[in-house]
Order: sequence, then structure tokens, then C-alpha cells
Amino acid sequence: MAGGGSPYPHRFFAAAAYSGFGPQTLPSSIRSRFSEELSPILYALYQQATVGPCKDTKPQSRNDVDRKGWERWVELKNMASVEAMRLFVKILEEEDPAWLSKVQGPDVDTKDYAVSGDFKGGSPLSAQLDQHIEPASPMHNGILVETEDKDVLIEGTDATSNLDKWASFQVSGRKPTPRYQHAAEVVDDKMYVIGGNHNGRYLNDVQVLDLTTLMWSRVDQKPSATGTLSVEPSVSVMLPPCAGHSLIQWGGKLLAVAGHSKEPSDSVIVRAFDVETHSWSLLQSYGKAPIARGGQSVTLVGSNLIMFGGEDSKRRLLNDLNILDLETMTWDAIEAVGTPPSPRSDHSATVQEGRYLLVFGGGSHSTCFNDLHVLDIDSMEWSQPQTQGIVPTARAGHAGVKVGDSWYIIGGGDNKTGISETMVLNMSTMVWSVATSVKGRTPIASEGLSVVCAIVNGEEVLVAFGGYNGRYSNEVHIMKTNRKGKPTSVGAGKGTFTSQTPSSNGAHVQDSLHENRVKEIMVDMPKSRNSSYAYDEARQQLAVTSKANAELEAAVSSLKAENANLKHELGISQSSNAELSKDLHSVRGQLDNEQSRCFRLEVELAELRQKLQAMEQLQKELELLQRQKAAADRVAASAVQKQSSGGVWGWLAGSPPNGKIVEA
Repeated sequence: MAGGGSPYPHRFFAAAAYSGFGPQTLPSSIRSRFSEELSPILYALYQQATVGPCKDTKPQSRNDVDRKGWERWVELKNMASVEAMRLFVKILEEEDPAWLSKVQGPDVDTKDYAVSGDFKGGSPLSAQLDQHIEPASPMHNGILVETEDKDVLIEGTDATSNLDKWASFQVSGRKPTPRYQHAAEVVDDKMYVIGGNHNGRYLNDVQVLDLTTLMWSRVDQKPSATGTLSVEPSVSVMLPPCAGHSLIQWGGKLLAVAGHSKEPSDSVIVRAFDVETHSWSLLQSYGKAPIARGGQSVTLVGSNLIMFGGEDSKRRLLNDLNILDLETMTWDAIEAVGTPPSPRSDHSATVQEGRYLLVFGGGSHSTCFNDLHVLDIDSMEWSQPQTQGIVPTARAGHAGVKVGDSWYIIGGGDNKTGISETMVLNMSTMVWSVATSVKGRTPIASEGLSVVCAIVNGEEVLVAFGGYNGRYSNEVHIMKTNRKGKPTSVGAGKGTFTSQTPSSNGAHVQDSLHENRVKEIMVDMPKSRNSSYAYDEARQQLAVTSKANAELEAAVSSLKAENANLKHELGISQSSNAELSKDLHSVRGQLDNEQSRCFRLEVELAELRQKLQAMEQLQKELELLQRQKAAADRVAASAVQKQSSGGVWGWLAGSPPNGKIVEA
């Protein structure tokens, strides 16, 4: 480490000699010893330490490495020479930890070299060599405390000025296999990491990071001797290789809930891991257990586990709501009212005030979300609250941690790249803000990482582990927050970010770690400057903030004016609506009158129809009487005629028609 051995000027010159640097050295000339990306950085630091800020013109060389070296040198601006020395030595030690033992042989005197030759007298270091130069930062609990580094380069937790900034955390012991979609939880100053996915292969190991000794260890698991209940004949007591599961601390045990596994299961299985005996047991549940799934959220509320969403074994996305009572081990499917979140997986959830379940983000097979939904657990009603502040980037596979009234959303991906912003939601005011942002491809900007809240060296920090952003990670990062509250970790995010197929080759993983270190160093260097530059930078940031504030005020004024216009238009619409209502009332009155008149006419018409029917009946009777009379008249006429004629015998006897006999 940089903290031991020779004082920094001599140590730096020894490192420079070992690396092949001299006054006329170009980045391309050391390319054979270092990578194409590392060579310009070492060149820039060497020039900054021995010459000072860059005043050279841009080189005309066609070599990209030489041009990059000049650009890196320009980026260092007013960095102190001693700081450039420290960073030069630090990078070399990360690249070649045994370099000092190689140069401290009988033929090499690093101290004599440091004060002779081209480096004596004319160097800008001449004014500093007579000053007291502190060695590298001291060791604290086995951690190198870098008090001037920023973001992911800060090592240790003693730099109290670096709140809300992610830092690389140096630990000992054998590191776990790089992974994502695992689960993590803290029990008694130990962070347990269980399962996960590495290169498409599910894991079932239990890794423990002791937050007191800062050492990794692997737990030898075994089945529980008692209390094991078989849920299904095909289900094993031991945790199978799985990913996308949830881990909840309950009663001194860790409950592993659901998750994707190669072991077939129709419903969600709950297993318990005893942190004292390191044994697994199956927990028998009652009621109708939910369909097996992974990528769900599981939140502990009192003695209940609230599970939402996920993806089943047939890749169907879910948005169902299920509650497991841990005291009775009974599942209950909840039919909540309101509009629930759309089906999704790899989201995050937390609980506020023991009553409100918040669900954020997640994704479908083609879309990532940035919406926020709230479930009122008392009324079982979904709603979407109005939030303010900076709108979060849509993401899935992120992690969420609650600290007091603040909910941190870390990492995740959007099917294109990892998300660099760490967002925080103030759950009291419902205002989103950016807590911090990382640069480059770091494990913080990845999917499937886990984040827990823990106490390390007496300080409350967020501890992140693992993740996948094109490469799998097994690094540990920490961040101290300026929000205080009871630590509450929310289930680790699980993601399926597969924009690039990762390699399982060990050298490939080492290249990834090396690349991350180089980019982290470049993030660190521009920020390691003197106090005057920091003051200027602060003033610039204040100016930018003031400008942004003015723009926001202008936007607010514009919105107020637009709101006034809308209110005016609303008043006009309401007046018009009142007039239309009056007209409608008048038309309805007229319609009622017409309906009454129509009813009266229908009554009169019915009466006339009755009269008409009666007249028709009388007419028929009259016609009948007339026919009868006509028939009677004909009969009478016939009788008279017969009488007057004397009948047939009279006609035969020759009687005259009048009945008189005419004498001859």
C-alpha cells in the first residue's frame, strides 16, 4: 500500500524510474508496459508532478496515446505536485503491488535518484522538497483512508466531508463470485449475501461480510435437524441455486422468499436460514400460496410479508398482491381497489408509517418504468401520488433503501445502459432529488445490485454489493448519507440487464476491474485540487444553481399565468354552462306542457273512438231494421195481390178480376 516505505518524493521517483519515465518520455513509449488507457494517465501525473500544470501546445503526433496523455495532463489543471505523486504511486501499486520490492535491490538507491540528475534544482518540486510532506493516509481497521479522493475512489469511512458519495470499500478475505440478482440482508453487524446469477448460472452459496473485521467468509450450509416440513415431495430443504429471490430478517432468521430456480415448483416457497446454526428449513404455509415467481418485491410490514408483482416461470409478468401472515403462516390473495401498477418485475418497494406501501419502477419485457404507486394498507386502495422535484430515470433491477423518511433508489438499467444517478425520495414531502451520480462503468450504475443500510466503524452507511452492467461485479461500495433515521433495508433490486453477453473467463473479469479502477482514478483526479480552485468551482456551481433557480421561477411564473388563463376560460365555460342550463330547464318545461296536452288529446281521442264504435253499432241495427221492414213490406204486398186476383181457381173458372160476373 502507499502508506508504507519511503517518503513520497523518493517513493515517487523510484516508481517513475521503475515505470520507465524520464524527462523526454512519451505515453506511447511506455505502452508496452501498461495498457493503452493507463499509459496516458501515468504520463499526465508524471508531468504534473515534475513540470506542473500543462502549458504545452497540443502535440502534432498522430499517435492516439500521445494525444490522450496531453489531454489528461490538461485535465489536471492546478493539481498540487505532491498530490500527483501520490496518485501516480497509488495507480502503480494497484497495477503492480510488488513493484517496490523489485526496485529495492542492492543496485538501486531510490533516495539518491530522487535528488540527482534532471529532477534536482530546476523542478517545480524544489520549493516543496524542503517542506514536511505527509505520507499516504493512515491505516484504519485495515482500510486505507483516502481523505482527498472523491466518489468511488474514497476508501474507508472517516472522510466525513464526503456525504452522499459512493466510495470503493476495501475488504479482506476471499471475495465471493461476481454476481447479480442476489439478495442481501444485515444481521448483527454481518451482511449476508445469498444466491444470485453469474454468467447465466444460478448460485446458492451464503457469503458473509463481517462489518466489524471487514472480512469475507463463506458459510457451510446444512439442513435443519428439526422443524423441517415438506411442502412438496420434490422440494428440497436446502436452498437450490436461485436468483431474483427476496431476503427478509424475521425472528433471528433470514427468510428466502420465491425466486427463479431450476427446481420446479408450482407455488412460492419460503425457506428459513438460521444464522446461528447455518441450517436451512422449509416453512409450511397455509391458504392458497401465490404462483412461483422471481423479480417480485417483498416488504415486511409488522408481522406480514406483502408481495407484489414479479415474473413467473413462463415469463408472464404479474401485478397481483399477496400477504403472508408470519404468525399463522397463512397466505391471503388481496383484491385491492383502485388502479394497481401495471404488471412488472425487478421493481422496488418500501413501507412508510407502517401503513403505506410504495412501489417504484420496474420493467416489462420491453419497457422500463419510473412511476410511483402507493397502496393504503388499511383500506387496500391503490393510488398514484403527485410528486415534485427531478423526475427519476425509468429503471429496472435497481435497489431501494429507506433511511428515516428518505427512500434511496440506487442503480438499475433501462435496457440500454446502467443508471448513474442515485435518487432519493422524501416521503414526507413527496419530492424527488438526486443524491449523487457516478461516472463511467462502475458497479453502482448496474442492475441486480444489492444495497443495505448498516453501521460501519460507528457510522451509518449504505453498503452496495455486486451488480451487472455488461460485466459481473463482486465489489463493495459504501455511501454515507446526510439523512438520519433507523436503518431499514428494502429488498435488493433484481435485474435482467443483458445488453452485452458477459464472459466467464477469469482474465476478462480482471480486465473489467482494471478498467473500473482507471476510470475511477480519472473521476478522482480533477477533484483533487487546492482550496482556491474548490472555492471557484463552488462559485461556479452556485452561479449554475442560481441560473437554474431563475429558470424555475420563470417557469413557475409562466405556469401561474397559464393557470390564470385557464381559470378565466373556466369562468366563461361555467357562465355558458349556466345559460345552457336555463335554456334546458325552459325546454324541459315546454316539453312537460306538450306532454300534458298530448295526454289530454289521447284521452279525448279514446272517448271519441268509443262513441264512434257505439254509432257504428246503431248504424248496423238501423240497417237490420230497414231490411226487416223491407222484407215485411214485400210480404204484405204479395198477400194483397193474391187476394185481389182470386187465386188459381178463380182464374180457371173465368172469374173476372174484380170478382163480379158480367151479364151477357
